Amino acid sequence: MKGRGAGFNPPNRFEQRHYEDLFPESTIDNEKSFKTEYIPDASKEVVNYVNTPDLGLMHTINPYRGCEHGCIYCYARNSHEYLGFSAGLEFETKIVYKPDVAKRLEEYLLKISPRKIILHVSTNTDCYQPIERKLKLTRQILEVCLKYKNPVRIITKNTLVLRDIDILKEMTKYDGIKVMITITTFNEALRRVMEPRTATAQKRIETIKILANEGIPVGVMVAPIIPGLTDHEVPSILKEAGKAGASFASYTVVRLNGKLKDLFIEWLERHFPDKKSKVIELIKSCHGGSLSDSKLGRRLKGDGNIADNIHNIFRIFSKRYIEGNQKNRRVPQPYRRKTLFDNRY
Repeated sequence: MKGRGAGFNPPNRFEQRHYEDLFPESTIDNEKSFKTEYIPDASKEVVNYVNTPDLGLMHTINPYRGCEHGCIYCYARNSHEYLGFSAGLEFETKIVYKPDVAKRLEEYLLKISPRKIILHVSTNTDCYQPIERKLKLTRQILEVCLKYKNPVRIITKNTLVLRDIDILKEMTKYDGIKVMITITTFNEALRRVMEPRTATAQKRIETIKILANEGIPVGVMVAPIIPGLTDHEVPSILKEAGKAGASFASYTVVRLNGKLKDLFIEWLERHFPDKKSKVIELIKSCHGGSLSDSKLGRRLKGDGNIADNIHNIFRIFSKRYIEGNQKNRRVPQPYRRKTLFDNRY
């Protein structure tokens, strides 16, 4: 299944019946079985209000549900089950998009006017995944926010964000934009199987550099850190991002909630059978002996010795390579709430 992260479709927890191919070898040979399908979504409300200790006060918007990037660790996979799809291959091949997202957003901003909100784009699935090149829904969102001078925060691992640099530069005039570029590994062989349809890490570093040179506040998200697989790369990622101009940084430790557990373990068996036991045990050590922890304030960073080591390493190298760039960082004065984009160790 070239270009796909998941190896199968686990049963949907909300469905009583599950389809399973009795001849999987024939399915694997049939590329049409994995052709991406795009499904319109006529949602009338597109802005979601989030208030948790982990993330602070956030208003989020996601033009897409499901993501063709196919990252095997993606927490958004579980949300695809609410649509009647699987968190596995269907998450990567059944992409739901909101054609009226910009119109609905404008209606929302007019409704709350003159109040402004910090709008976080791409908190669930990547707003710059491949189909965005054609549909341009994210660009439409940015155009609406620019029109009403509403601040925006973007997180992505795709270089397509550079397409919209003209809008982003205009937003800097009212301190209305921050961009976070996610980098998980510099190991290209690992990236190709872990994040099969994403930009290379080097391209992401170049994206940080271009954005920084254009005066656009940009940071690096080292996420998720997978102990035993990518944790040793944290210093090098922070160093290269800092050299490129990243002025803030954050991280999360991987947690395998819901169907992610089955998908990730099967993925390890296929690609890293020799590391499977070690990686699983290290992940458990970060979440109290479980593969996931749902406790607010602890679920994103983990706890225990391994999580503490990751925390300390991230803190030390962030201070060394990232904080020196913060003198050039422009912080919007009216919008100082702490969020996922702040440098929270």
